Amino acid sequence: MASKMSRRSFVIGLPLILAACQSKSSGTAPLSSHFGFGSTAPLPDYATAYAPFRDGGFSLPGIAYQDFDPRFLRQQVRYSTRYPEGTIVVDPAKKFLYLIQPRGRAMRYGIGVGRAGFAWNGEAVVGFKREWPKWFPPDEMIARDPKLEKYRDGQNGGPRNPIGARGLYLYQNGRDTLYRIHGTNAPSSIGTNVSSGCIRMWQQDIIDLYGRVDLGAKVVVLG
Repeated sequence: MASKMSRRSFVIGLPLILAACQSKSSGTAPLSSHFGFGSTAPLPDYATAYAPFRDGGFSLPGIAYQDFDPRFLRQQVRYSTRYPEGTIVVDPAKKFLYLIQPRGRAMRYGIGVGRAGFAWNGEAVVGFKREWPKWFPPDEMIARDPKLEKYRDGQNGGPRNPIGARGLYLYQNGRDTLYRIHGTNAPSSIGTNVSSGCIRMWQQDIIDLYGRVDLGAKVVVLG
């Protein structure tokens, strides 16, 4: 694994990143995890984990988890890695995000990735965490879809915002990569190549991940 993002990978991926992931907002306390993994519970309580709920004054719909490949449901798995506890490892090819835990375990989440391929890979850190971040469509996106002109100064956070309920902002060498791990208002996109460059997650999952991840956490995106 390379210790940092290659310049070529970053330059190639930058237009895609800009297309979907520009956002900023202030944050508040994260929502706690919806469920745990006890020795007496062989399966997570998905009915609770993916139930509808209210967050930040907004109502979020439930996820029809029975309609998805169970591989993409949030679950604790065995995962052998050299990275320490608290590291996020993103595997775009398999559509998984792992949060490394002790004793060879990881919390695994299904993700959606960029439809144009896996242009970005390398290492970064979580530089900022934001709840219900504001979204700023770039000029190129507005040019393709003039209806977005009304959001040139930003679309406020909310259920219709494409950034979703939470955003983790990835930095490298103190600079914003413009690459994000964030929620989505399109649940069917998880497990597919449909985003414009960033890593998207179900709202319930990004909220769960957000509550587990510290600022400064290492993020590794596999090539």
